[in-house]
Amino acid sequence: MTLTAHIDTTRPVATLINVFTVAPDRQTELIDLLSRATEETMKHQPGFICANFHASLDGESVVNYAQWESEEHYRTMLADPEARVHMDKAATIATHVQPRLFRVESVHAR
Repeated sequence: MTLTAHIDTTRPVATLINVFTVAPDRQTELIDLLSRATEETMKHQPGFICANFHASLDGESVVNYAQWESEEHYRTMLADPEARVHMDKAATIATHVQPRLFRVESVHAR
């Protein structure tokens, strides 16, 4: 079964939105690193649901939209040494990293 982001106000998940500021010539490098880290490490962490990476059209940002079963699962991943290696490497490519956890308050679709 493939799990994808399911945006729903009744689903009690922790949503990570992490905005990376990056030099345009390093945007692809950062996305490649984040994708590898997800495949090799993050998706094997307890509570991981999904991760999506978005590249800004101006090349200056990468947004990671990820879901975890709970804030506790997310915090446990942060303490994992293997996960830290990837996060630390991403921080050397990006000039600014701004991770925040959110809950879904409102959904609108057509």
